[in-house]
Amino acid sequence: MKAIKPAVLMLLLYTLICGGLYPAAVTGLAQLLFPQQANGSLISDPAGRVIGSTLIGQPFSDPQYLWPRPSATAPFVNNPMASGGSNLSPAAAVYQKTIDERLGRLHAATMAGPIAADLVQASGSGLDPHISPLAAAFQIRRIARARHMSEEKVSAIIAAHRQDRQFGLLGAPCVNVLAVNLALDAASQ
Repeated sequence: MKAIKPAVLMLLLYTLICGGLYPAAVTGLAQLLFPQQANGSLISDPAGRVIGSTLIGQPFSDPQYLWPRPSATAPFVNNPMASGGSNLSPAAAVYQKTIDERLGRLHAATMAGPIAADLVQASGSGLDPHISPLAAAFQIRRIARARHMSEEKVSAIIAAHRQDRQFGLLGAPCVNVLAVNLALDAASQ
């Protein structure tokens, strides 16, 4: 009985410290130093409504928009509650059928020639908001035709939203699909 009282007090003390004070301090510092990132890197329209996040991919299928990577969370397209890869082997017949269907849709959208892998293969999380600059460049002609814009103007918008490697060495160059599509809409107005 003598050991129970100190054990319970230590449990309460560490619960307060580790479950309350420390998370509150970290959250407060994050809100103070990095408010945009701490709140999910949300993007709002001019009316102040949240329309997305720079961290989570969104589905776009209209020809006038830059298309993202396919989502592994299908049929719940870009659903963060169902994030995860498909776990299918590239040798699996189902995987090859899925790739062939995606290639068929891209070719039907008048996209000819070799297609960047990230336009037919889902990311590991299924929620990747970025595509490669090659996949973005591949879509310029389709977007320009659909928007009645010059290919140079579409290319410039994509180039303005290209992100290089972090610190010059981490990751790969990429393009944020939502940011480009918002810029395309703004340029069309």
